[in-house]
Amino acid sequence: MFRILQGRWKLAILFHLFGGVDKKCRVMRFSELERAVPAISQKMLIQQLRELERDGVVLRTIYPQIPPRVEYQLTKIGIALRPALRALLAWAAHRKEAMPPSTQNKGDAPRTVFVPKKS
Repeated sequence: MFRILQGRWKLAILFHLFGGVDKKCRVMRFSELERAVPAISQKMLIQQLRELERDGVVLRTIYPQIPPRVEYQLTKIGIALRPALRALLAWAAHRKEAMPPSTQNKGDAPRTVFVPKKS
């Protein structure tokens, strides 16, 4: 199940297909996704989209024209992920608020607690 979301860019892609800030699920052309996630290479975007398509999360539609038009949208399974991903975002925001300011963006939060030995 978690394999579906495995990959550095899949959550960013899903965020934009969910509608980003305006939260309306939408159909996006490949070039729109490239602009929406500018740090991703074209090869990686294609790979991540194909994996999401293979897993039934994204529907890919190819229109036979020159140049080819390719559109991506969420399937019913993809739309069903929305509540789970919202909960994950809420958890991340809560976690960030709970962390001391010195560790919020450094990734050096304490992982071990030492308990003194009882005499």
